[in-house]
Amino acid sequence: MPLAFLVIGIAALVVSGYSPLDPFTWALEICPAVIGAAVMIATYRRFPLTTLLYALILVHALILMLGGHYTYAQVPLGFWMQDAFGFTRNHYDRIGHFAQGFVPAMIARELFLRHRVVKRGAWLFAVIVLCCLGISAIYELIEWWTAELSGSAADAFLGTQGDPWDTQKDMWMAGLGAAVALLTLGRVHDRALDAASDCEK
Repeated sequence: MPLAFLVIGIAALVVSGYSPLDPFTWALEICPAVIGAAVMIATYRRFPLTTLLYALILVHALILMLGGHYTYAQVPLGFWMQDAFGFTRNHYDRIGHFAQGFVPAMIARELFLRHRVVKRGAWLFAVIVLCCLGISAIYELIEWWTAELSGSAADAFLGTQGDPWDTQKDMWMAGLGAAVALLTLGRVHDRALDAASDCEK
């Protein structure tokens, strides 16, 4: 993993962990970022990712850390959006779930292409979007199980803000994020993969 990205990520983690609004929620929210970083560090020598992918993963981690520090329903950016666009709630969590589809889609694309699991084309698009929808569904299940086990302590983690369709909207945003990532970054990612392949030769 490029050292600069790692340093930025560690610094952001320390800052986000300083006096978070809800320490329990912070711990839950930053878990994926910490686990992901550990996996990337452990596999860096035998399977380094493209710089593009490392950058996207860092951005996703920063979104998680910010949401964990304030809890998603209390992030100032979401309140600004609420005032600016007349939203009825803080929609920062929608950004998080969009990223939950956008970044994993690019991770899956890199893994599938480099391991020759699926060729470029319509099937690659379909399989990745469906994978991201599955990841989003699993995350929603984890939120449910956490809420069942910890009771009211997980209210901030759930972040439904009174919306009975929050779970479905979260999964929709993840699917949308995956599709947007593939449509907008596919060619850029192909060039990054070609450059990485040339460096390995």
